[in-house]
Amino acid sequence: MQICRWGLLFFLLLAWEVAARLGWIDSFIFSQPSRILRTYWTMAQSDLLYHMQVTVGETLAGFLLGAAAGVLLAILLWWSPFVSRVSEPYLVVLNSLPKIALGPVIIILAGAGTRAIVFMALAISLVVTVLEMLSGFRDTDPGAIRMAHTFGATKGQLFCKIVLPYNIPTLFDSLKVNIGLSLVGVIAGEFLVSRAGLGYLIVYGGQVFKMDLVMASVIILAVVAALLYESVVLVQRLVGRRFGHT
Repeated sequence: MQICRWGLLFFLLLAWEVAARLGWIDSFIFSQPSRILRTYWTMAQSDLLYHMQVTVGETLAGFLLGAAAGVLLAILLWWSPFVSRVSEPYLVVLNSLPKIALGPVIIILAGAGTRAIVFMALAISLVVTVLEMLSGFRDTDPGAIRMAHTFGATKGQLFCKIVLPYNIPTLFDSLKVNIGLSLVGVIAGEFLVSRAGLGYLIVYGGQVFKMDLVMASVIILAVVAALLYESVVLVQRLVGRRFGHT
C-alpha cells in the first residue's frame, strides 16, 4: 500500500516536470518540481521556518479554543433541552454562513493581527464541533441511559459515566475535521490581514507574480495539514490505549 502511494506521488511529480519541460503546461503559471525545489532552498535560507511556525501556531490556537468551547457549548445544550431547541436553528444558520464574509467584522472586532486570524479559525471550527458533539450526546445508547436512570443516577453522573465515555470516538472524529477547518480559517485570515505565515506568502507570491513561491507554499500547506491530522490520529490512539473507548 505504501509503495503504491509513494509510487503514485513520484509518477505525478515526474509527469509534472516532463510536461513543464516539454511545454505542455505553462511553467510560469503551474511552475514545476525543479523550480519549486530551488524556491525551497532559497526560502530555507531566509524565513521559511518562521512563516511555518506562525501558521501552525495560529492553527493550533484556533483549533484548541474551538474544540474546548465547542464541547462546552454542546454539553450546555445537551443539559438543557429548552436552550437546545431555541438555539439549534441559529447554529444551523451560522454553520451554513460563509465565515469569510464576516472577515471585515472580525478584523474590526479583534484588531488587524494574530487575534483576528485565530478568531477566524475559531469561528469556522466552533459551530461544527457543537453540532457534531450534540448529535453524539443525543445518540448515546438509550438502553444504558435507561438503566442508569433505573439505578437513580443524577444527570451529572449520567454524563460523566455514560454519555461522555460513549462519545470519545465522536470527539476525535470532530477533531479530525476541525484541525483542517482551523487551518482553512487561518489561511483565510492570513489572506485578509497578515504580515507572516504561509497564507501571507501565497498572497505575496501572487501579487508579485512569483508563482513558484505560491506553489511551494501550497505544497507546504498540504504537508502541514497532513501532519496536523496525523497528530490528532496519534492522540486518539494514545487515548484509546489508555481508556479503551476509541
